[in-house]
Amino acid sequence: MRAQTLQPAAGWGWILTGFAIFRRNPLLLGMLVMTYWITIVFLNVLPIIGALAASLVIPGLSVGLMQAARQVERGQPVGIQTLFGSMKENSRTLLALGALYLCCTLGILGLSTLLDGGDMFRFMMAGNRAERAAVEDADFVLPALFVMLAMLPVMMAYWFAPVLAAWHRLPLGKALFFSFIACWINWRAFLIYGFGLLLIAGIVPGVLLGILLLIMPGAASFITAVVTIPMVLIIAPSIFASFYACYRDIFGISEIV
Repeated sequence: MRAQTLQPAAGWGWILTGFAIFRRNPLLLGMLVMTYWITIVFLNVLPIIGALAASLVIPGLSVGLMQAARQVERGQPVGIQTLFGSMKENSRTLLALGALYLCCTLGILGLSTLLDGGDMFRFMMAGNRAERAAVEDADFVLPALFVMLAMLPVMMAYWFAPVLAAWHRLPLGKALFFSFIACWINWRAFLIYGFGLLLIAGIVPGVLLGILLLIMPGAASFITAVVTIPMVLIIAPSIFASFYACYRDIFGISEIV
C-alpha cells in the first residue's frame, strides 16, 4: 500500500474527472445518487435507531458509489446492485467505520458545549423546528470553528478508509492510518479540491440563485427548483465520481481514455 504525492493542480483535475465520468452515464449515476440519498433519509426517519443505522451503512454505500464510478469509467455494466453490493466487502470494518465516525462527531459536538453551553449541540440534535427555534439566535461562530478544526483530522482519517477497507481488505486501524497519511501528503491538492467544490457546489449556484431571484422575485419556488435540480442530478453525481478520482490518482493509475 503506497500513496502517491500529487501536484496541487491534481485537486482541480479530480473535479474535472468527476464530470468526465458522469458524462459517460449521467442517467445511471444520477439514479444511484438519488437512491443513496433516499436510503439515508429513509433510515434517518426511523425512530431511535434511524440515525445510528444511517451512520453504519454510509461507508458501504459510499464504496458502492465509487464502485459505480469505477465501472462506468471502465465501460463495465452498472446496476442498483452495485450501490448495495459493496456493503458486503469487509462489512464488519465498514460498519465499524460508520460507528466510529458517528462517535467522533458526537464527541466533538459534545466538547463544543464547553464553548457555548450546548446551544449548537442542541441545534444540531433538534428533532423539530420548535427545538431549533429555541436556540437559533445563539452565537455559533466559535463552536462552529472549533468543530470544523476538530473534525478535520477525523475526515482525513475517514476519507479513503471505506474504500481501503472494501477494496484492499485493510483492517480498521490500517485503513484509517493510510487514509490520513494520503490526505496529509496531498494537502495542497485537497486544498485546491476543496476550493473547487466550494466554487461549483456553493458559490456559483448561490450567485445564480441570487441573480434570478432579483430578476424574478415572484417566482422564488420555481427558480429555487431550477437551481436545485441540476445540483442534485448533475453536480452531486459528479462530486461522488470525483471521490473515486481522488482514490484512483493517489492509490492507483489513470483509467480515463
